[in-house]
Amino acid sequence: MLLEPTNLTNHFLIAMPNLLDPNFFHTVTYICMHNEDGAMGIVINRPLNLTLGEILEQMDIEIEAPRIAHLPIFEGGPVQRDRGFVIHQPIGQWDAMLIMSEELGIATSRDILNAIACAKGPQKILVALGYAGWAAGQLEQEMAENAWLSTTASTNIIFNTPPAKRWQAAASQLGIDLTLLTGEAGHA
Repeated sequence: MLLEPTNLTNHFLIAMPNLLDPNFFHTVTYICMHNEDGAMGIVINRPLNLTLGEILEQMDIEIEAPRIAHLPIFEGGPVQRDRGFVIHQPIGQWDAMLIMSEELGIATSRDILNAIACAKGPQKILVALGYAGWAAGQLEQEMAENAWLSTTASTNIIFNTPPAKRWQAAASQLGIDLTLLTGEAGHA
């Protein structure tokens, strides 16, 4: 069966209840790149027992804005868990950044962390360590196997919804209550 190509960049992947892989169980993943070579995303609903203050201290970045010290760091995925990503709004100008939409960017450079520490960074941020990656065709196959739902990404869910509620909130955009879903795919 030939699958229609779909670009899921700037979408959420919502793990179906039957997706038992511990890396993705009940996760919402923000897809920041999806093309014929594969896909890359950042899990947005798994806070680690780690704060931005601790990360900045490890990087010898002085915190001038105490309120940011307590922000949680998220487990972005199982790949390169030592690599940091800052999902942010507004976009701004940073040394290493992907522009995701008119209002959302993802930066990987130290300059954004320096700006955040001085209260000169983006107003809204989500900092994650690691990312999720899929080889060419792998995500499309997992979608066909009913492992994921997808919906357009929402900055409200990324920045304003408590992490524990993001999985259900993302599915609610589709009018779906995940607690009522079965893991079985239907075939006519």
